[in-house]
Amino acid sequence: MKNILISPSLLSADFTNLKSDVEMINRSEADWLHMDVMDGVFVPNISFGFPVISAVSKICKKPLDVHLMIVQPERYIEQTAKAGAYIMSVQYEACTHLHRTIQQIHAAGMKAGVVLNPSTPVHLLEDIIYDVDLVLLMSVNPGFGGQTFIENTINKVKRLRKLMDECESKALIEVDGGVQGETAPRLIQAGADVLVSGSYVFKSENPEKTIKQLKSLSASQESEERPSRT
Repeated sequence: MKNILISPSLLSADFTNLKSDVEMINRSEADWLHMDVMDGVFVPNISFGFPVISAVSKICKKPLDVHLMIVQPERYIEQTAKAGAYIMSVQYEACTHLHRTIQQIHAAGMKAGVVLNPSTPVHLLEDIIYDVDLVLLMSVNPGFGGQTFIENTINKVKRLRKLMDECESKALIEVDGGVQGETAPRLIQAGADVLVSGSYVFKSENPEKTIKQLKSLSASQESEERPSRT
C-alpha cells in the first residue's frame, strides 16, 4: 500500500505560541511541515521569511516543505537551503528560466518542486516533469489560508497523474488548499501523494488527532479505491 504524506501548513499555526505548535507536529504522525513564504507582490499577502524558517528548523524534527510564493525565487535559493529547507518549491508563473532554477535548487542540496496556480494547466509541465521531485497543485488561489476548495482540482490531479505515468516520472503530486476530511480521500483517489492541510489541522480541537485521522483516512482510501502503483 502506497504511503500518503501529510504536510500541515504552518501558516495556520498560532504565531504567539509557535514553539508549542511545532512540538505538536514533532509528536504527531505528520510527515513534513509546510511553510509558505509570501512577498506581497506575487500574492496579495505577506507571511514570514528566512529568520522564521531558520528558527523552526532548529526545533522541528520533520522535513521542512518550503513553498516560495514570491517573484524571482531564484534569488533566494541559497538562503532557503541555509535556513534548513528539505524541499524548495517555486511557482511556475514566477520563473522565467524554470529549468535553470530547478537545477540550482538541486545544486544547493534540496529537493525541487514546481507549483501551479489553479488556472495554470498541467500540460505546461511536459518539458520539466523529468527534472522535478514534486509538483504542487494549488486548490485555492494562493495568498490566504482557510479558503474554499476549488472542485476542478480533482480533474487536474487526474490529468497530472496521467501525464506523469506516461512520462514515467517519479515526482510526487502535492495538493494545497481546502484539504480536509471530505476532499482528502477524493484527492488520493485521483492520484495525489502529499496533502497540505492548514486550518483543518491547526484550528481543530485536537490537531494531533486530526492529523492521525487524516493519515488514517488517506491510508484507508488508498487501500479501498486505488490500485497500488509499482
